Amino acid sequence: MKFILGTKVEMTEIFDEEGRVHPVTVLRTGPCTVTQIKTTEKEGYDALQLGYGEKKKLNKPIKGHVKDLGNFRYMREVRVSPEETKNFKVGDKVEVALFSAGDKVMVSGVSKGKGFQGVVKRHGFGGGPRTHGQKHSEREAGAIGGGGRAGGRVVKGIRMAGRMGGDRITVKNLTVIKVDSERNQMYIEGAVPGRRGTLIEIRG
Repeated sequence: MKFILGTKVEMTEIFDEEGRVHPVTVLRTGPCTVTQIKTTEKEGYDALQLGYGEKKKLNKPIKGHVKDLGNFRYMREVRVSPEETKNFKVGDKVEVALFSAGDKVMVSGVSKGKGFQGVVKRHGFGGGPRTHGQKHSEREAGAIGGGGRAGGRVVKGIRMAGRMGGDRITVKNLTVIKVDSERNQMYIEGAVPGRRGTLIEIRG
């Protein structure tokens, strides 16, 4: 399995050799460092732990774990097969050159936080009527309970106003348009969740 970490840079558009335009998201990807190899015998499952980014200071438990590999801002795991773990050792680098143009990838990231929002924006409700005796019900939720539904209580899970965004979103079947190994950048067609600087996980 191909896997790498990156951060969202911006959205732009690029042209291919046939002159067609592609809206793309630019990601600054890798290099990532293998900080731990987990096996079924020891941890109960097979995975690679990767470190990415840089920060000034680590706390002592993390520093003792990564030792002199680097001061990583992010650390994530990816499940792999037992055969794949044999191809890596602690300290190996995972580069963006692992991917190539035309690859289908799955990306995950945390979406933009939008604060406290009403039901129209959060859930797509239509709101109330604008006329016929109504005054301030244009964007209200309407009835949330009653004798006809669950004995008059508010049903668990009913869609209401609340905090919106900040969710982990996964988008599948995105196409890699271009890979720039010199600048450690990847151009993926379409939109990717998150704001600029959001950590993005890319799986091939």
